[in-house]
Amino acid sequence: MEEENGVELLQRYRRDRRVLLNFLLSGSLIKKVVMPPGAVSLDDVDLDQVSIDHVLSCAKKGGMLELSEAIRDYHDSAAFPATNNTGSTDEFFLVTDPDFSGSPPRRAPPSLPVYTPSPIMSSLSKSQSLHSTQNQELSVDDIDDFEDDDDNEEVDSIRVSRRLTNEANDLALSLPSFATGITDDDLRETAYEILLASAGAAGGLVVPQKEKKKDKKSRLMKKLARSKSDHVVSQSQRAPGLSGLLETMRVQLEISEAMDMRSRQGLLNALVGKVGKRMDTLLVPLELLSCISRTEFSDKKAYLRWQKRQLNMLEEGLINHPAVGFGESGRKANEFRILLLKIEESESLPSSSGELQRTECLRSLREIAVPLAERPVRGDLTGEVCHWADGYHLNVKLYEKLLFSVFDILDEGKLTEEVEEIHELLTSTWKILGISETMHYTCYAWVLFRQFVITGERGLLHHAIEQLKKIPLKEQRGQQERLQLKNLSSKVAVEEGFEDFTFLQSFLIPIQRWAAKRLGDYHLHFAEGSATMKEIVTVAMVTRRLLLEEPQFATQLAIVTDEDQIESYISSSIKNAFAGIAQDVDATADSTHEHPLASLAEETKKLLKKDSTLFLPILSQWDPRATAISASLIHKLYGNKLKPFLDGVEHLTEDAVSVFPAADSLEQYVMALITSTCEEEIVDEYWGWDPISPQQRHGSSIVEVYRIVEETVDQFFALKVPMRPGELNSLFRGIDNAFQVYTNHITDKLVSKEDLIPPVPILTRYKKEIGIKAFVKKELFDPRLPDVRRSGQINVLTTPKLCVQLNTLHYAISQLSKLEDNIREQWARKRPRENFKNNKSMDEKSKVTLHKDPFSGSRKDINAAIDRICEFTGTKVIFWDLRESFIDNLYKPNVSQSRLEILIEPLDLVLNQLCDIIVEPLRDHIVTGLLQASMEGLLRVLLDGGPSRLFLPGDAKLLEEDLELLKEFFISGGDGLPRGTVENQVSHVRHVIKLHGCETRVLIDDLKSASSSEVQGNRSKLGSDTQTLLRVLCHRCDSEASQFLKKQYKIPKSAA
Repeated sequence: MEEENGVELLQRYRRDRRVLLNFLLSGSLIKKVVMPPGAVSLDDVDLDQVSIDHVLSCAKKGGMLELSEAIRDYHDSAAFPATNNTGSTDEFFLVTDPDFSGSPPRRAPPSLPVYTPSPIMSSLSKSQSLHSTQNQELSVDDIDDFEDDDDNEEVDSIRVSRRLTNEANDLALSLPSFATGITDDDLRETAYEILLASAGAAGGLVVPQKEKKKDKKSRLMKKLARSKSDHVVSQSQRAPGLSGLLETMRVQLEISEAMDMRSRQGLLNALVGKVGKRMDTLLVPLELLSCISRTEFSDKKAYLRWQKRQLNMLEEGLINHPAVGFGESGRKANEFRILLLKIEESESLPSSSGELQRTECLRSLREIAVPLAERPVRGDLTGEVCHWADGYHLNVKLYEKLLFSVFDILDEGKLTEEVEEIHELLTSTWKILGISETMHYTCYAWVLFRQFVITGERGLLHHAIEQLKKIPLKEQRGQQERLQLKNLSSKVAVEEGFEDFTFLQSFLIPIQRWAAKRLGDYHLHFAEGSATMKEIVTVAMVTRRLLLEEPQFATQLAIVTDEDQIESYISSSIKNAFAGIAQDVDATADSTHEHPLASLAEETKKLLKKDSTLFLPILSQWDPRATAISASLIHKLYGNKLKPFLDGVEHLTEDAVSVFPAADSLEQYVMALITSTCEEEIVDEYWGWDPISPQQRHGSSIVEVYRIVEETVDQFFALKVPMRPGELNSLFRGIDNAFQVYTNHITDKLVSKEDLIPPVPILTRYKKEIGIKAFVKKELFDPRLPDVRRSGQINVLTTPKLCVQLNTLHYAISQLSKLEDNIREQWARKRPRENFKNNKSMDEKSKVTLHKDPFSGSRKDINAAIDRICEFTGTKVIFWDLRESFIDNLYKPNVSQSRLEILIEPLDLVLNQLCDIIVEPLRDHIVTGLLQASMEGLLRVLLDGGPSRLFLPGDAKLLEEDLELLKEFFISGGDGLPRGTVENQVSHVRHVIKLHGCETRVLIDDLKSASSSEVQGNRSKLGSDTQTLLRVLCHRCDSEASQFLKKQYKIPKSAA
């Protein structure tokens, strides 16, 4: 594959050499150019055999150039090694064979003459160089500027160019080579002939007048005489219509004017006498062989090369890679190849016999080739399409050369101005080449991406991604196109033998592998920044999506998800980067006073910071776990280096101690990075508030926490360093803090009580029924209800989840004693025996130190969390889940029509649910929370029920019955809460019900006396406070109470 790229680069250099020579010979740099014998113009001269040094020498002297002398110099210098005139003067080569020359001479070589540049040459300005901003012809003096070695920018540019070319060595199509050895130049020239035939079918092919062509400079000359910033030729400078566009394509494809005129005239002559025949249905190579003679070439070598190309194209298109297979077991193929050889042999025969043999062979070749080319395929009619260039993979290689014409000649990293017109023109070749829409987008994406790799222009990468995204998926293609693509495959030589590639695999696998190779070590390839990394990731993932639909390759990719692919990039690059860091640290270990592991921790932290800043934000777009994967892998890699150190250290020396802060700093950063990037949804999913089993009704997260703690304890006591009680206390503090963090994480999910309880309505006094109804309509909308986000947070915390959280906290606190005992046992085994015998006083001191409850903070926080969740659960059930039936509608429109007994059934369902999930030690605790919330809800209805709730003294009996019903519900005949506990909770509600049973006058008098008594700190005669009495009067359906409230407290009517 590298050999193919080298050949392609050599051909590219040769084309550039011809272009520059043509420029020098056609411009005003040389006073006069004398053609060699037999040549009329430069088109008749083989520029590959002209010595560039001879031309430059004549240009500098300003003299006449004889091309025959330049050709002679070229052949004379071909026997010597190539030199660039820039090497050291100590370098030399031998003309003779050293084995036959004897020993080298002993005398010193003569000194080199000192070259002193003329004042004129040394004073030339660089403003006259090729990139001058003025539109002017190059002078002889400008040639010296090309050899200036002091321009650092040019040197850097060359280095970048070389680097990018090496990058392209990894990128080559997975297509077999051609048996005939056709080159890129052959493909390019044939592609242009196909373009002419397509244009001729549209009636746009004419032969330009040669005289006018010679009077003008080519478009390339005009471009070279302009500055690079102003090199684009406007549309007005180009001939209009199809003829002007073909001229542009001629220049872009680097086709000489002589070849262009021969091809045009040949194609036009081929149509003579063929009435109704379209030019794009001609067998182009055969017609050109028949219509173009040897006399039209001034150089026989050029003619033979041209003829060989046409014969090779016939063999490749009709025999080696035909669109339609053979039915005669290759008999015609053998005859075909024999005729091709005879045509070549005819050139070595005498002119008369050679021409006769050539004519006969061409006639016989036509009899075989035309029927082969006109066989129908893809549903076309006989003679409708000439199948000589649409066989795979010849067609895509030809189309690739046409697509390369979209790049600007002077700046190959930019698209030419006429790119849209070129695309439209290229679609006319689809019929000859058998190109479909999918094939076009794929080939164009390949061409753009390869050009990006060569030039490094990000704009081309963006265009390549656009084309990749335009490639239709299998279900988006038509049936005919699907069938066509299914039949396109080739067998390519690989290291293991041969491998079959489909069309998409041949073009996309090289792109995908190139991108994967860079992403597999993105720290190296994108070390200067992530400017192009995002686009490269997109290329890798888009090509992967397309390849998933291809056979064979799909089975390899299907088992790997996009996230897995991103993870493999991260894993590979992190390992490579970490290995490089470890190697650098080892190399500098002797020259630094810091422990290698401490240095490695610092460098690893820098690596992770760079990764999280530059690369991970890009990779996280494809895999949200990217940051966690990177951080955890780095943590593991450093841990593998640290573990042998921890296992081997026996004394805490200053050098060894320095490792721990550095390692701890790295671990703290790793944990902070993972914590900051983990979404809450992922954390909740990991915790999973579902019981492990009917027997183990706690969550799985607490089991994982205890597993981590136990592993930490085991690793702590596995350390071989001596330990004192201070280290043990540090371990206790760390574990205690971990359980407190765990507990706080659970309680942080609880909303405040104010979010559950609806706002208290304003106090109003009694009005007639019509006014009450009007106010009821107004109070339907409550502007202080929780927002949507808060409501969602409340609804997520269902009663079963809250019960599992309570069970989990109970499990956490119940296992703390076992954990403490386990730690103390390991501590006793760890401490040396002599401490118990010889240092009794220290032992007693240690016992005192370790006797304190090491997990007091955890126990306190867990118990407080259990109390809060129990209270939250009861409040949520009454004020959120049962809000409509309890808080909003109980005792509406009056007590007799809406009794509390309608709430017993839903409360019973909730109570059964609680008792089924909650563990036995917490059953009374959570039921008590529900009882408290029920009493608060009942008080809310009786004292702050709103203007739509009104009570009469006679309702007190019904209210007392409801309270007894609720009390017995929680006692449940002795199976529920203790009677004393329930009585304590209902006592305050019973007192309020008694107030509702008092007459209005009694309540008014008691409120008046209470108002004066509260100043002295005494309660009212009825044993209540003023706020309670005031609220009872506000809910009294009585005109006397309404008038009193109006006069004394200015309380508005219910309709206000």
